[in-house]
Formats: sequence, structure tokens, C-alpha cells
Amino acid sequence: MRALSGDPSAAPLSLDRLVVVEVAGQGDYEPLQPDVILAFHELCLVRDDGEWFMGQLDDDGSVSG
Repeated sequence: MRALSGDPSAAPLSLDRLVVVEVAGQGDYEPLQPDVILAFHELCLVRDDGEWFMGQLDDDGSVSG
């Protein structure tokens, strides 16, 4: 993954963490059940039900997007 992305910090993350995405126009968050989480520095790519989301890795280990 590091070679393909060109980012030496790229790493897969465990799925045992809270992952939420902001619901557009509602100011609320919806939990996701991802099958892939990839970290690139503080940013993450999360795949849920075949759809990719970008988010931020928070200090507590959760991901919000």
C-alpha cells in the first residue's frame, strides 16, 4: 500500500473503532460500518458498502468525516 500510494505513512487501520460521517444539511452524524480503513497521516479513507468516504483520524482513534 505504501508503494502504491507513494506515502510512507500509509497504513491500514483496525475496524474496531467508531466511524461517523456528517449528514449533509442536518448537522448530525451517521455511524458507518466500514470494511476498509486506510490512514494517510491524519486523513483516512473509509469504505462502507462499496462507497468511499474521506475523514479525519481523531485523537481518541475514531474517524469522522
